[in-house]
Amino acid sequence: QVQLVESGGTLVQPGGSLTLSCKGSGLRLDHHAVGWFRQAPGKEREGVSCIGSSDGGTYYRDSVKGRFSISRDNAENTVYLQMNNVKPEDAGLYFCTAKNIIISAYYWCQGTGDVYASWGQGTQVTVSS
Repeated sequence: QVQLVESGGTLVQPGGSLTLSCKGSGLRLDHHAVGWFRQAPGKEREGVSCIGSSDGGTYYRDSVKGRFSISRDNAENTVYLQMNNVKPEDAGLYFCTAKNIIISAYYWCQGTGDVYASWGQGTQVTVSS
């Protein structure tokens, strides 16, 4: 059974840092396009950062460039999202997604994500002083 389990979401002050983790089971994340999406109240889900399966490249939405970093630990079968200098607009429910598909990071991160992909249950990030 394929499962993605996110963790690491918490209350963080503006300017603070946190790391989200996505642990995969029943699948090898190094064989998949993987990514982080988020959804704020009243807004559509949006792609934050992804790792493509076609070349291992990465993609970041403009608002998080220079502040967030996505990485993958193949031995742990885990994908991470390091979030630095967090801003109030970064708050939301963060989801991990993965699919065994050949695709670039850019296209994997577009729109609201692939409904046919595997998704975790989400981890909540709250930004407040």
